Amino acid sequence: MLARIVRPTLNIQRLHSQSGRRYFWGWLNAVFNRVDYERIKDVGPDRAASEWLLRCGAKVRYKGFEKWQQDYNGLPTGPLGKYKIQGIDATDSCIMYKGFDYLDGLEHLEEVKLCKCIYIEDACLERISKIENLQKSLQRLEIITCGNVSDKGVISLNTLRNLQYLYLCDLPAIKQRDLTVDLLQKSNAALHIKLDLL
Repeated sequence: MLARIVRPTLNIQRLHSQSGRRYFWGWLNAVFNRVDYERIKDVGPDRAASEWLLRCGAKVRYKGFEKWQQDYNGLPTGPLGKYKIQGIDATDSCIMYKGFDYLDGLEHLEEVKLCKCIYIEDACLERISKIENLQKSLQRLEIITCGNVSDKGVISLNTLRNLQYLYLCDLPAIKQRDLTVDLLQKSNAALHIKLDLL
């Protein structure tokens, strides 16, 4: 009898503990994504975006370099504007919509990988598609296991006129695969789309 009373109490405590942890990490991730516009002015868009991305657990690759940078404390120093972000790998990162203002000033970004990003949603893809610099520079985009991405977000990518490769994998919210692909191909005949969707 006593064991029956104690066990539910432990479960309730565990539930509150998990809920509190989830709230804390959600709050912390929101803090990491807060945009510091003064920092962008002081160190330039590429450095400020690098700091944001690495703080959130993503990696960056700079133009002219093969190595991916993932250590926040190891960010390269040098004259402002020397290191231009060419690639972003946001696998398992906590980047979210509120931080996407950091992408506005990136002029050399050619590839982005969004893999297992729990905060990536249609609004994020719509935001990317409206950034003038990315409409010109972005060539490769991978969206993998992002459960909040639907047809609406993918279709919005039709404004990325220089996009050459789009990989879509494990996106259960995409319900009209053929129609979505058809709309993208009509807006960009040169776009190669690779699918791994159910």
